[in-house]
Amino acid sequence: MSKNKIKYIQSLKGKKYRNEYGTFVAEGKKLVSDLIGNCRCQLLVGLPDVLQEMGPLSAEEIIEATTDELKKASNLKTAPQIIGVFYQPRYDIEKIKLSGNLNLVLDGIQDPGNMGTIVRLADWFGIEHIFCSEDTVDIYNPKTVQATMGAIARVKVHYTNLTDLLRNNHLLPVFGTFLKGENIYKTELPNKGFIVMGSEGRGISSDIEKLVTNKLFISNYPQDTKTSESLNVAVATAIVCSEFRRRIQE
Repeated sequence: MSKNKIKYIQSLKGKKYRNEYGTFVAEGKKLVSDLIGNCRCQLLVGLPDVLQEMGPLSAEEIIEATTDELKKASNLKTAPQIIGVFYQPRYDIEKIKLSGNLNLVLDGIQDPGNMGTIVRLADWFGIEHIFCSEDTVDIYNPKTVQATMGAIARVKVHYTNLTDLLRNNHLLPVFGTFLKGENIYKTELPNKGFIVMGSEGRGISSDIEKLVTNKLFISNYPQDTKTSESLNVAVATAIVCSEFRRRIQE
């Protein structure tokens, strides 16, 4: 593998270069395998036996590499057996049918690990679309991509003006989690609408809060006892999504 190829892969750690090239990096057999059939692949770099084992592979360029070369190109502590560079998918929000579906809305999520975990949760609970504020962490951040564990291949993530999104779909209910809201375990929950999750530090922003039609509260147990101040946003998302899906199956 040439020094220029290593330099190119390393450059994709930066959002500036990911946006410039319209690509992102995925590392490891599981992640690359999930993505290869769902995203157009620009470059595959891997150990010869791994490339042969996974083949035939569809990519614009395939390069056999040594463990040392993969280590130089990798963002991980332990060198992966294969690295893929994929083109970022492009979606037309105007053509998405939202009326009969449950959708996630992320307002200012900052931690790549939380973001990746939420994408995995969406995949698990059958939520196809996630809509993010412009200040939410980049889905193609290498740490986020790794944290999705392949779910990024199936869940569509969009960055847009959330105020416009919710206003333009005002017939759908908008749910959000707050300390002062209805107990989620005692509230009737539909199988469609928007679930808004706020940032780790400030929660849901005031502009978006005004558009929330149903405020939910994840109560602690036992209630009215001293406990942690709040839940991790990914944990909270898991609880909320689970409750929505559980009601459908009852």
